[in-house]
Amino acid sequence: MLAIVDYGVGNLFSLECSLSAIGVQSVVTADPAVLEKADRIILPGVGAFGDAVAKLRATGLDKKLIALAGAGKPLLGICLGMQLLFEKGFEFGQYDGLGLIKGCVGPLAEVIPPEYKIPHIGWNSLHITKENPLFSYIDQGDFVYFVHSFCATQCDESVIATTEYGAPVTAAVACGNVFGCQFHPEKSGEVGLKILKAFVERGADLC
Repeated sequence: MLAIVDYGVGNLFSLECSLSAIGVQSVVTADPAVLEKADRIILPGVGAFGDAVAKLRATGLDKKLIALAGAGKPLLGICLGMQLLFEKGFEFGQYDGLGLIKGCVGPLAEVIPPEYKIPHIGWNSLHITKENPLFSYIDQGDFVYFVHSFCATQCDESVIATTEYGAPVTAAVACGNVFGCQFHPEKSGEVGLKILKAFVERGADLC
């Protein structure tokens, strides 16, 4: 069973539909006991870093996710969900993240040229920088869909893909059994479905 974490800041319906399209049964839950039983977990998210962290902490889901990831359960963060995996977030203040991946999240405007629009919205190609089972079914240069104003930095050792938006921008990360996609697989057509399929099917290869 795959569990989608429901903490009030995710486009859960699109993700459920995408998983259903590849024949994967999922459950949307905020119940720690259900997360405990799941084979793997997806942490979605849209909105602000600070608000999202506060909601996770208010429910105790932060500690549960840290514990489950520490025990080896595959965890995939999507968009804001990926950003929450890092140690710090600098979005309208400074906030502690889950600390599952080294690095921090800061304004995209500090990474890209000033003439580029914020937020970064649209289809961009992936430059796969490290082999990873998460990319088992896709090719170098495949396009995925981004919507974001902040990005992960100081995380070179965990970066497995970047995208070009005036400068290289972190697109995907991996650290052991913990993975993150800055783009939205559930909005990225066949390529996104293949990434979700790899997360589900590759099992122990992902860890």
